[in-house]
Amino acid sequence: MTALSFAEELRRRQQLVEEHLPAFLPDPETFPPVIHQAMHYALFNGGKRLRPLLLLEAARVAGGDAEQVMPFACAVEMIHSYSLVHDDLPAMDDDDYRRGKPTCHRVFGEANAILAGDALLTQAFAVMTSSALQGRLDPRRALRAMVEIATAAGSTGMIGGQVIDLASEGQHPALEQLQAMHRMKTGALFVACLRSGAILAGAAAAVVDAFTAYGDALGLCFQITDDILDIEGDATVIGKPVGSDLKHDKATYPALVGLEQARAMARDCSRTAVASLQGFGPEADFLRGLASYVLERVN
Repeated sequence: MTALSFAEELRRRQQLVEEHLPAFLPDPETFPPVIHQAMHYALFNGGKRLRPLLLLEAARVAGGDAEQVMPFACAVEMIHSYSLVHDDLPAMDDDDYRRGKPTCHRVFGEANAILAGDALLTQAFAVMTSSALQGRLDPRRALRAMVEIATAAGSTGMIGGQVIDLASEGQHPALEQLQAMHRMKTGALFVACLRSGAILAGAAAAVVDAFTAYGDALGLCFQITDDILDIEGDATVIGKPVGSDLKHDKATYPALVGLEQARAMARDCSRTAVASLQGFGPEADFLRGLASYVLERVN
């Protein structure tokens, strides 16, 4: 798959998710409108939709029906969006911009932003359980997928990683500790999306294991490049001021090992992700291309 064809395919798949997302949220004018408007604002803000794409692609490669697992894909994007709303709050990262737009709490106030995040998380599980009850998915597989997603989003996954991130401000953790934090904060949901897609498709354990290894390496690659972009990215492209990590004295890969070593680590993670797919044929080419995209992204 050439770089151009991959970019086109990525946009096509992102657009597919964009078209389905509104069906799983209450209309923005539903009473009380402010909370539903805040939910829409947080969800439809130009995200890359990587997590739903990972779930959809894992299901497709494993022989499943992408249309059937779309509710789960949209649900994980709601969970991701809620986490960003809360991360941006003054009590956390205190960011005023996200993807070039004022953050949710700057538009709707802190209280409504907190509630909008809570509502997106709750809605995600309403969407997944409703999908399972409609009978289009095997209920046991759906339950297993929900456990994967809930665990990845919880205190031993994404939330736990954020707790460690906050506690690490001004600290200088060992590289192993930094990697553990990011495996929880970022990688856990990447892995859960891939595992859930495969589980929903009824994949064999070996396939689920391969996707687990891929997601772990991809998550680390994503986080390292994120840290690099905070130093040398273009604020007009990444949609927020650069230097936020430095301002908060956060533990990052460039701060710990330097920019050049951080770039080398990102390349190694991208290669590891691709190598984990060696048991698949051309059907996994999009995932291989995604590993390169995450490494080379500019936002």
